[in-house]
Amino acid sequence: MFVDPETCSHKFEHQGQTYWFCCNGCLTKFKSDPVKYLNRDCHSTDSGSDYDQKNVPPGTKFTCPMHPEVVQVGAGDCPICGMSLDPMDMPLIDEGPNPELVDFTTRLWVGLLLGVPLLIIAMGPHVGIPIHSVISIQTSHWIQLILSTPIVLFCGLPFFNRGWKSIINRSLNMFTLIALGTGVAYIASVLFVLFPAVFSPLVGVETFQLGVYFEVSSAIIVLVLFGQIMELKGREKTAGAIKALMRLMPPTANRLKENGQTEEVELDVIMVDDLLQIRPGDSIPLDGIIHSGNSGIDESLITGESIPVEKTAGDPVRAGTLNGTGSFVMKVERSRSDSTLSQIVQMVSKAQRSQAPIQRLVDTVAGWFVPIVITIAAISFVVWSVLGPEPQFTFALVTFVSVLIIACPCALGLATPMSVMVAVGQAVQNGILVKEAEVLETLPKIRTLVVDKTGTLTSGKPILNEFRTLEGFDQDTLSYVAALARSSEHPLSEAIVKGAEERNVVRHTVSDFKATPGMGIQGTVGGQEVLIGNSRFLQSRGVKNLASVAGDENTASERTIVHFSINGVRAGVLEISDPVKPTSAAAVQALQSEGIKVIMATGDSRATAEAIAAQCNIDTVHAEVLPEDKLELIRALQSDGTAVAMAGDGINDAPALVQADVGIAMGDGADVSLECAGITIPNGDLRCIVQARSLAQHTMTNIRQNLFFAFAYNVVGVPVAAGVFFPLFGWLLSPVFAAAAMSLSSVSVIANALRLRTYNP
Repeated sequence: MFVDPETCSHKFEHQGQTYWFCCNGCLTKFKSDPVKYLNRDCHSTDSGSDYDQKNVPPGTKFTCPMHPEVVQVGAGDCPICGMSLDPMDMPLIDEGPNPELVDFTTRLWVGLLLGVPLLIIAMGPHVGIPIHSVISIQTSHWIQLILSTPIVLFCGLPFFNRGWKSIINRSLNMFTLIALGTGVAYIASVLFVLFPAVFSPLVGVETFQLGVYFEVSSAIIVLVLFGQIMELKGREKTAGAIKALMRLMPPTANRLKENGQTEEVELDVIMVDDLLQIRPGDSIPLDGIIHSGNSGIDESLITGESIPVEKTAGDPVRAGTLNGTGSFVMKVERSRSDSTLSQIVQMVSKAQRSQAPIQRLVDTVAGWFVPIVITIAAISFVVWSVLGPEPQFTFALVTFVSVLIIACPCALGLATPMSVMVAVGQAVQNGILVKEAEVLETLPKIRTLVVDKTGTLTSGKPILNEFRTLEGFDQDTLSYVAALARSSEHPLSEAIVKGAEERNVVRHTVSDFKATPGMGIQGTVGGQEVLIGNSRFLQSRGVKNLASVAGDENTASERTIVHFSINGVRAGVLEISDPVKPTSAAAVQALQSEGIKVIMATGDSRATAEAIAAQCNIDTVHAEVLPEDKLELIRALQSDGTAVAMAGDGINDAPALVQADVGIAMGDGADVSLECAGITIPNGDLRCIVQARSLAQHTMTNIRQNLFFAFAYNVVGVPVAAGVFFPLFGWLLSPVFAAAAMSLSSVSVIANALRLRTYNP
C-alpha cells in the first residue's frame, strides 16, 4: 500500500529510515520483524490471486475497486475486503478476458457439474424421489462427501484463502463469513460421516439419522461463485468507457524517414519532433501540429462537436481525433503517455477508483457489521443448542450457517463504487470528465456558480477589432506589441498576434518577459520596454499619460480594452472582441431555473463585463478582479455555508477553482486550471454543467437505492436466519436460500448501478 506521509500517524524509525503504515496492525507486524518485510520482493504476490502476471508490464500497480487507498505493485487481493485488485493503468493491460473471470467461470462449471447430482441425491427424498430405495442413507452420505469435496476444496479455494487472510490481517469481511459458514457446514458433515458413533450421542439421534450438509456448503460456494462472476462482469462493463477511449488511439503510425519513405512503427517508439504521415480516415495517433498539408478533423472526442474543424499548417491536432478526407504530415509534440487522450483516460480511471464521502460512512458501518454478524451467529448457535427443537445441534448448526451467509456485506461494499464507476464512464460519453467521485456527491448541493468571462461565457477566441495609437506613436508600434504578445498564451494575446500578422508587421525578439496573471505582460522588445494590460497594470508600473483611460473603457461596450505603453508612456489602445458562445445564455437560464445563482467574475473592465452579462442574463457582475479577488469572492460566498462552484479556464482562475466546492475547468484551459478542477468540460459548453449536475443527482439517488437494497436484505434476512420468528411462525431459513438471497442482493446492486448506463442527461 501507499500512504500519505503528511497525514499518516503510524510510523516507525528503523536504521535511520522512517517508514509509514496504513494502520496500527501493519505497524505492529513490521516492528516484530523489519528484515522480513524489507527483503520481500515487492513484485511477487502470495495472495493467491488468479490475475496472470504475464498480461501486465513489470511494475504495474493494482488497486481495490472498493478501497482505492489500497495500492500495490503486482496483482493480489485487497487486505480490507478480500476482493481481487484491478490494474490502475488500464491502457497498459493487454486486451483480452479477465483471467480471474476465466478462472472463476471454470470453477463454477466444475461446481455445477458435481453440484447438480449432489443436490438431487441430497434433496431427492424430500421432494418424493425414491433415492434411498436404490442406495442406503450411509451410501448416500459417502457419495455426497465424494461429490462435495472437489467443490469445497477447489471451487471454494479462493474464498477460503481470502477468509483466512481477513483473519490474519484483522480485517473481517464478506469472505470471513463465507469461509466460516461453508467450512463449518462441510467439516461437521465430514465428521458425521467418518465418526457417526462419536457424534450421534452428541446430536441426540440414531447413527443413520445424522444429518449432513454437504449440499449446503456446495450450493453456497456455487452461488457465491455466480455472484462473483456477475460482479466481475459488471466491473468490466464499467471499464467500457476507458476501453472505448483507448480504441481511438491506433496501435501504430506511419513515421517519415529521412529519405521521404514511411515506416509503420508502434507508438511507444515515436519520439517528440518525429514526422508522421496521416492519411484520409486515419485516427490521429499522438498530439502535435500540422507540418504540411490540410484537412478537416473530427474533434468530437475533445469538443463534443461532430462538425469537422479545418486544420492547416501550424494548427494543433490531438490523439484520438479522426482525420477527414485530406492528407497531411504532422509533427509530434507529446509522447503517448503525455497525450491529451492518455491524460483523459488516466483522469477517468482515477475518478472511477476514487471514493465519494458517503463511501466512508459505508466502510465504517461494514467494519462493525461483520463482527456483529459473527456474534449474532454464535449467540443463535448457543441459544438453539440449548432451547431448540430436536435435534438441537442440527437446528443450531443451520441457524449459525444461515446467519453467516445471508449477512455477507458484499452488496454493501459494492453499493457506492459500482454507481461511481458507471457514472464516471457515462459522463465521458457526454463529454464530461469527472476527476474525483466526491464531485458527484457535492455537485447536486451547489447553489451558486461563479463563472469567468473569457473562454467560459465567450468563445475564448477573441479577434483584434481596432488598433489605435496616441499622439507621438505610429502604426509600427503594433510590431512591438505583437512581439511581446507572442510570448504569452493568453487568448487576448493570441488575438493581438493574429491581428498583427494580418497587417504584416515586422517580427522582433523579446527578452525579460514577465506575466502578471489577471493584469498584463511586460518585456523588452528591440531595446524598448513594452507593457500590455489593463489600466491597473499600467498604473501600478508608473506609466504616464493615463488621463484618457476611463473614457476609452466606458465607450467600449462588449469590446475588451487593452492598453499598451512604450518606455513608461501610454502609447495606445487595442480593442478586442470575444463573442458570446451561442449556448451561454440558454445554459445560464437552465442553471437559474434550477435555483442556482450565476455570478460573473472577470478581470475585464466593468463596461465590457456588464455588456457580456446582459447578453447572458446575469445580474451579478464582479469586474476588474485579480486572481486573489476571485478567491476572496468564493470564500465570501461560502461563509454562510452555501455550496459554490467555479467555472473558468485560465491560470488566474486556479486559486478560485481550488477553493470552490466544485471546480470546473472549461475547454482546453491552462494546464494548472485543469489540475485544480474536479470536473473538466473539454468543449467548454456551459450546458454540460447542467448535464453533469443532473447525472450527479441521479448517481446519488442510485447509490441510496443500492444501500437500501443492501441493508434491506440484512435487516429482514438476519433475524429470519437466526430463527427469531421460528417460535411464532415456524420460519427458518435454509443456508442454501440464505446464499441465494446474499447473491441476489449483490446482483440487484450491480444491475441497479448499470441502469445509469442508459441515462442520458
